[in-house]
Amino acid sequence: MKSISIDIESYSSVDLRKAGVYKYAESDDFEILLFSYSVDGSEIKVVDIAKGEEIPKEILDALTDENTIKWAFNAQFERVCLSRYLKDKDSSKAVFLNPISWKCTMIWSATLGLPLSLEGVGAVLGLDKQKLSEGKNLINYFCKPCSPTKSNGGRTRNKYFHDKEKWEMFKSYNKRDVEVEMGIQAKLSRFPVPDDIWDEFYLDQEINDRGIAIDPSLVESAIKLDSDVRGNLINRLSNITGLENPNSVLQMKEWLSKNGLEMESLGKKEVVNKIKTAPDNIREVLLLRQQLSKSSVKKYTAMKNAACTDNRERGMFRFYGANRTGRFAGRLVQLQNLPQNYLPDLAEARGLVKQGNMKALEMLYEDIPNTLSQLIRTAFVPQDNHKFIVADFSAIEARVLAWLAGEKWRMKVFEDGKDIYCSSASQMFGVPVEKHGINGHLRQKGKIAELALGYGGSVGALKAMGALDMGLKEEELQPLVDAWRTSNPMVTALWWEVDKAVKDCIKERITTETRAIKFSYKSGFLFITLPSGRKLAYVKPRIGENMFGGESVTYEGVGSTKKWERLESYGPKFVENIIQAISRDILVYAMKNLRFCRIVAHVHDEIIIEAGKDVSLESICEIMGRTPPWAKGLLLRADGYECEFYKKD
Repeated sequence: MKSISIDIESYSSVDLRKAGVYKYAESDDFEILLFSYSVDGSEIKVVDIAKGEEIPKEILDALTDENTIKWAFNAQFERVCLSRYLKDKDSSKAVFLNPISWKCTMIWSATLGLPLSLEGVGAVLGLDKQKLSEGKNLINYFCKPCSPTKSNGGRTRNKYFHDKEKWEMFKSYNKRDVEVEMGIQAKLSRFPVPDDIWDEFYLDQEINDRGIAIDPSLVESAIKLDSDVRGNLINRLSNITGLENPNSVLQMKEWLSKNGLEMESLGKKEVVNKIKTAPDNIREVLLLRQQLSKSSVKKYTAMKNAACTDNRERGMFRFYGANRTGRFAGRLVQLQNLPQNYLPDLAEARGLVKQGNMKALEMLYEDIPNTLSQLIRTAFVPQDNHKFIVADFSAIEARVLAWLAGEKWRMKVFEDGKDIYCSSASQMFGVPVEKHGINGHLRQKGKIAELALGYGGSVGALKAMGALDMGLKEEELQPLVDAWRTSNPMVTALWWEVDKAVKDCIKERITTETRAIKFSYKSGFLFITLPSGRKLAYVKPRIGENMFGGESVTYEGVGSTKKWERLESYGPKFVENIIQAISRDILVYAMKNLRFCRIVAHVHDEIIIEAGKDVSLESICEIMGRTPPWAKGLLLRADGYECEFYKKD
């Protein structure tokens, strides 16, 4: 037996979407209902576990045999659920099956820019056998709790004997999923996933299995405080406005209008702007409304929902979640978008929250919702007698862009350890710029230009970055764009070299190359080969026409609407994908070098390690800052800090 293709159907009262598979499979009432499998591409068999059928011994043995490859679509789900199943049968089994012998057709699809759903991939690939559409209803019926009613006898769960016809359909559905999964394997066989990508996937699974601990008392106290604060704020707003529900956007806008203030939106930005000029009575309402909108209970609730019995959050990272670049995506608590922390006394604030001391919090911090928001990161803690080492790359995308483009003055900035924003402003305006020193006011212009303009952005990008809010005038924006592009000729050249290389590749079906990046066309895919050797894939590329009547590149992918559609791109956008993808590869290279450590999380260009008290921060940063062998000449630097709870230094 070389390989098994697997699909399972299971029951748990835990909400999979909110809690993730680890907590889902931990539930006391968790059970596997159906187990479909095919050995080495042979006939698919369905084991009806719910009816008392047993998985054959040779198949059970294969699940723990690391020489037998297990295939599944979203293999993490099957692996974690089967880990629990085997543990129940034999308590000596490992908590989680070793991911090293598992392969995932969802990940395979992602490497080719295809959808991340079995139904979506099947449709795009035009498989003969598609996922059965009635599956959703069957899952809702058999795999989740049901509401007790008079007609169902007050039961809270549907079992196979409650609807035998549906159950037979469910078995067909389970079997069909294996057929579709095997069909995907066959269709994608021309584009096998390289072994080093599978190794990255295994590293990702190790980190997900390990999880990161939370402080449950802080989480519980924060949720309670948040509820109390929200109640107080709503009562105060009701007393002032007379509104039945002052949290209602519609009611609040009507009240503001009656009191002489027209507002199209009650978004954060709009409220902040109006607070500056509003009369005192309206200003008070807007301030209270602002505090109400800052309420941060959702993140704490997400932590509580996903925490396993050992108070560790697992399954927070999706490998290849961004399939245009291969970057990781966040799940559940979403580490990627946690609020910043600025409080100088985080430890003291944490202590007061854990005590539930609202009076002290109100006296010391006034705005409790904002305080709770800043404390979200600190809910993540290392295990006893350990510390967090948080290390990240300094200006990773700017460094990679400078290296790939060969923009020498930028590389010199990084070599000399200077501030890129000051140096950029100096290059743009032809004068020395020092942070908090000579021409220091120009640094902000350098910063916003760096953040907005590196990938072809213009005036619109500057506005989106908040240029006008930062004090820049409308008439300054276009000159700022021009100055940045003039001072970065190699970067702007890179945009259009990539643009030409992509278009030539698609038009002529030839392999092109520029700046160590290769572009090739094969079987309806555009492939961009990065210096690491990893390939980015774009489905069914074509030459189209943009809104200005010029040439553009279009391809199929998941767009902003979350639907599969035709998307448009051009040189600078491809460069953005390439730079972000290379930065991702550098992060993964660092993670592999630090694999001997207990990596518990990673965010963008940052790695969080749960380390013993004797582990050296300097040694971690040194290892992280090593340049990969495929990126000769790239100047990297990693900085870091130690902490008793997660925070931004």
